Amino acid sequence: MSRSSLLQDLQYWIEAAFLRTAIFLFRLIPVDMASAAMGFFWRMLAPFNSRHKRALRHLALALPETSEEQRQAIVKGMWDNLGRVAAETFHIADLMVQNDRYEVFPDERTQKILDENTACVWVSLHSGNWELCVQPPVRRGHNVTGVYQALKNPITDEILRDMRKALYRGGLYSKGHQTARKLISTLRQGGSVGIMADLRETRGIKVPFFGLPAYATPIPASLARTCGVPIIAGRVVRTKGVHFRIEGRYIEVPQTDDRKADIEAATIEIHKIFEEWIRENPEQWMWIHRKWALA
Repeated sequence: MSRSSLLQDLQYWIEAAFLRTAIFLFRLIPVDMASAAMGFFWRMLAPFNSRHKRALRHLALALPETSEEQRQAIVKGMWDNLGRVAAETFHIADLMVQNDRYEVFPDERTQKILDENTACVWVSLHSGNWELCVQPPVRRGHNVTGVYQALKNPITDEILRDMRKALYRGGLYSKGHQTARKLISTLRQGGSVGIMADLRETRGIKVPFFGLPAYATPIPASLARTCGVPIIAGRVVRTKGVHFRIEGRYIEVPQTDDRKADIEAATIEIHKIFEEWIRENPEQWMWIHRKWALA
């Protein structure tokens, strides 16, 4: 084994050791206290990070009607929320079963999906504590299969994937061709799939987002159209501390002779809903994403 490989393995091991230590320590602290403390520290320290300026630039593009003071307040609120999410991740399995922390508001057709446990593609955005968006279907016994971006460090990747077992009982798979086939098989067998759909995907398609062209993944719409299942757009709103409102909105995917147009139309609809939700609670969305084709 080369010296560089040995050094990389050592780096991976050290990173994993720090992560395991953080998990151990944070689990000793009640989740409400840990969430509040981490939110405070991120709000105070993160503005010194270069990503703070990036978030402000994105806000100025998307919401030009806001003042500099308003944008600063929104981005500081974003850091507070992200700090809370970081702390809450260590308690995720416990949070999944604490029903008193949630208010759930699905629309009528989403409620039917929940009641009948039928196949669908759940999509969400990085708002509130997005990790908890699958709480309603999982608590009803649905086996949701998740997709995520694997970390470079295979040890920390396994640790974090293991922490999310309670969320994705159908399995959690990294992006790739094999995963795509697995997801299609899951949907055709009556299972459900969960995907974060607000990230930048330069190999995807461009859709309007806050009046500007933005990169979007066509994967959720493609899966739904291929398997003839609906999309449920979901969001988590942090109402106070570690308490949340979870909403679900049914999206019917077009089935015409033009597959490409159908996928584009569904992807545009997803982002239309996302934009509406972000405008309602801008401080809870991750403005650091390089979402726009102009940014």
